[in-house]
Amino acid sequence: MAETIKRLPVLPVERAFKVVGGRWKAVILYHLFDGPRRLSQLKRSLPEISQKVLIQQLREMEEHGLVHREIFRQVPPRVDYSATPLGLSLEPVLRSLCDWGQRHAAALDELDRLAECRLRPAQPVEESPVA
Repeated sequence: MAETIKRLPVLPVERAFKVVGGRWKAVILYHLFDGPRRLSQLKRSLPEISQKVLIQQLREMEEHGLVHREIFRQVPPRVDYSATPLGLSLEPVLRSLCDWGQRHAAALDELDRLAECRLRPAQPVEESPVA
Protein backbone atom coordinates (compact mmCIF):
# COMPACT_ATOMS: atom_id res chain seq x y z
CA MET A 1 0.00 0.00 0.00
CA ALA A 2 2.95 2.34 0.59
CA GLU A 3 3.68 2.48 -3.15
CA THR A 4 0.04 3.36 -3.87
CA ILE A 5 0.15 6.16 -1.33
CA LYS A 6 3.27 7.56 -3.03
CA ARG A 7 1.40 7.70 -6.34
CA LEU A 8 -1.55 9.63 -4.93
CA PRO A 9 -1.63 13.41 -5.43
CA VAL A 10 -0.55 15.64 -2.57
CA LEU A 11 -3.41 18.15 -2.92
CA PRO A 12 -6.22 16.76 -0.71
CA VAL A 13 -9.10 17.52 -3.10
CA GLU A 14 -7.18 15.98 -6.00
CA ARG A 15 -6.35 12.95 -3.83
CA ALA A 16 -10.04 12.53 -2.92
CA PHE A 17 -11.09 12.62 -6.57
CA LYS A 18 -8.34 10.16 -7.48
CA VAL A 19 -9.50 7.69 -4.79
CA VAL A 20 -13.26 7.86 -5.50
CA GLY A 21 -13.24 9.33 -8.99
CA GLY A 22 -14.36 7.71 -12.17
CA ARG A 23 -17.69 6.42 -13.34
CA TRP A 24 -18.14 3.49 -10.94
CA LYS A 25 -16.32 3.81 -7.61
CA ALA A 26 -18.84 6.07 -5.85
CA VAL A 27 -21.73 4.00 -7.23
CA ILE A 28 -20.16 0.73 -6.03
CA LEU A 29 -19.55 2.25 -2.61
CA TYR A 30 -23.14 3.52 -2.57
CA HIS A 31 -24.33 -0.09 -2.93
CA LEU A 32 -22.01 -1.25 -0.13
CA PHE A 33 -23.38 1.25 2.41
CA ASP A 34 -26.25 -1.12 3.25
CA GLY A 35 -23.91 -3.99 4.08
CA PRO A 36 -21.68 -6.67 2.55
CA ARG A 37 -22.38 -7.79 -1.01
CA ARG A 38 -21.13 -10.65 -3.11
CA LEU A 39 -19.66 -9.88 -6.51
CA SER A 40 -22.73 -11.31 -8.24
CA GLN A 41 -25.04 -9.06 -6.18
CA LEU A 42 -23.02 -5.99 -7.12
CA LYS A 43 -23.04 -7.04 -10.78
CA ARG A 44 -26.85 -7.36 -10.72
CA SER A 45 -27.13 -3.91 -9.13
CA LEU A 46 -24.89 -2.44 -11.84
CA PRO A 47 -25.81 -4.19 -15.10
CA GLU A 48 -23.97 -1.61 -17.24
CA ILE A 49 -20.55 -2.42 -15.74
CA SER A 50 -18.47 -5.31 -17.04
CA GLN A 51 -17.28 -7.87 -14.51
CA LYS A 52 -13.67 -7.04 -15.36
CA VAL A 53 -14.16 -3.34 -14.59
CA LEU A 54 -16.16 -4.12 -11.43
CA ILE A 55 -13.34 -6.31 -10.10
CA GLN A 56 -10.73 -3.71 -11.06
CA GLN A 57 -12.63 -0.93 -9.27
CA LEU A 58 -13.15 -3.08 -6.17
CA ARG A 59 -9.43 -3.89 -6.06
CA GLU A 60 -8.48 -0.23 -6.35
CA MET A 61 -10.91 0.73 -3.58
CA GLU A 62 -9.56 -2.11 -1.43
CA GLU A 63 -6.02 -0.85 -2.04
CA HIS A 64 -7.11 2.64 -0.93
CA GLY A 65 -8.78 1.33 2.23
CA LEU A 66 -12.41 1.98 1.23
CA VAL A 67 -13.49 -1.62 0.69
CA HIS A 68 -12.78 -4.84 2.58
CA ARG A 69 -12.76 -8.20 0.80
CA GLU A 70 -13.51 -11.24 2.94
CA ILE A 71 -12.89 -14.70 1.54
CA PHE A 72 -14.88 -17.54 3.07
CA ARG A 73 -13.14 -20.91 2.82
CA GLN A 74 -16.04 -23.07 1.70
CA VAL A 75 -17.11 -24.99 -1.38
CA PRO A 76 -17.83 -23.17 -3.58
CA PRO A 77 -15.65 -20.31 -2.31
CA ARG A 78 -17.50 -17.14 -1.32
CA VAL A 79 -16.18 -13.59 -1.32
CA ASP A 80 -17.99 -10.68 0.31
CA TYR A 81 -17.18 -7.02 -0.21
CA SER A 82 -18.03 -4.41 2.39
CA ALA A 83 -17.33 -0.74 3.01
CA THR A 84 -14.65 -0.10 5.62
CA PRO A 85 -15.09 2.62 8.24
CA LEU A 86 -13.06 4.87 5.93
CA GLY A 87 -15.38 4.02 3.04
CA LEU A 88 -18.46 4.60 5.21
CA SER A 89 -17.09 8.03 6.11
CA LEU A 90 -17.84 9.02 2.50
CA GLU A 91 -21.59 8.50 2.99
CA PRO A 92 -22.32 12.16 3.88
CA VAL A 93 -20.33 13.24 0.83
CA LEU A 94 -22.31 10.93 -1.46
CA ARG A 95 -25.55 12.05 0.21
CA SER A 96 -24.61 15.67 -0.62
CA LEU A 97 -23.80 14.68 -4.20
CA CYS A 98 -27.20 12.96 -4.51
CA ASP A 99 -28.90 16.12 -3.24
CA TRP A 100 -26.92 18.26 -5.64
CA GLY A 101 -27.74 15.92 -8.54
CA GLN A 102 -31.44 16.31 -7.74
CA ARG A 103 -31.13 20.12 -7.64
CA HIS A 104 -29.24 20.05 -10.94
CA ALA A 105 -31.91 17.89 -12.58
CA ALA A 106 -34.62 20.22 -11.24
CA ALA A 107 -32.80 23.26 -12.62
CA LEU A 108 -32.68 21.61 -16.05
CA ASP A 109 -36.28 20.37 -15.76
CA GLU A 110 -35.15 16.73 -15.90
CA LEU A 111 -36.48 15.38 -12.59
CA ASP A 112 -38.65 12.88 -14.50
CA ARG A 113 -35.46 11.21 -15.82
CA LEU A 114 -33.88 10.87 -12.39
CA ALA A 115 -33.70 7.76 -10.23
CA GLU A 116 -34.21 8.08 -6.50
CA CYS A 117 -31.18 8.32 -4.21
CA ARG A 118 -31.66 5.38 -1.86
CA LEU A 119 -29.10 6.13 0.80
CA ARG A 120 -30.02 4.89 4.23
CA PRO A 121 -31.25 7.55 6.66
CA ALA A 122 -28.51 9.71 8.06
CA GLN A 123 -27.05 8.32 11.26
CA PRO A 124 -27.27 10.68 14.23
CA VAL A 125 -23.95 12.16 15.21
CA GLU A 126 -23.14 11.70 18.87
CA GLU A 127 -22.40 15.02 20.47
CA SER A 128 -19.51 15.32 22.87
CA PRO A 129 -20.48 16.54 26.32
CA VAL A 130 -19.52 20.16 26.80
CA ALA A 131 -17.73 20.91 30.07
